[in-house]
Amino acid sequence: MARRFRPLTGDLLKTLPPGCSGCAYWETAEPLAARCGERCDAELVSAWMDRVATEWGSCGRIAVVDGEVLGFIKYAPGSLVPQAQVMPAGSPDPRAVLITCMHITPEARQRGLGKLLMQAALRDLVTRGERTVQAYATTTHGDYSLSPVVGVQFLLRMGFTVARPHPVMPLMHMDLRSLAAWTENLEVVLESLRLPLRVPRRQPVPNIRERGNA
Repeated sequence: MARRFRPLTGDLLKTLPPGCSGCAYWETAEPLAARCGERCDAELVSAWMDRVATEWGSCGRIAVVDGEVLGFIKYAPGSLVPQAQVMPAGSPDPRAVLITCMHITPEARQRGLGKLLMQAALRDLVTRGERTVQAYATTTHGDYSLSPVVGVQFLLRMGFTVARPHPVMPLMHMDLRSLAAWTENLEVVLESLRLPLRVPRRQPVPNIRERGNA
């Protein structure tokens, strides 16, 4: 079984978990409710990814098992993320890379894949010479499958600190220069996880509201 991390590129957009490929939450400039699927526009997302790739590089990492994407993490310079400019905690540091969202398919959850995806993202940013990474977090508990941001407790465990407090969605921060040199091979760790040998056929997610451009 082949397991590996790959850069998130436009040609892989349609392979993302159901509801994610067309979700344009972060690519939308108008303020939206903090819920995945508040706006869906696959063309807008694709155009945004092309712009980021041209101006900066790949906008994320995906975890692949036998050709199936089991999870992904997306990020880009904060200045290139439209929704980040209208977040309740304020806009991110324009010099920082912003981690926008991370999602894992239901069959691969609770197996440590989220931590590996975050480590893969941080390693990628370190090798690119980035110095600072930020992320908005949700302070609510429960099902994060429809949350466009990561849980605050997860980010704290990964070493993030609060850059700008907010009761619901604080802005978190990490200085990448403080990280020790990583020697672990993340692909080897990914191989060791007890992830499913076969990925069930995906079914549409009924509670994500598909919307047009309006």
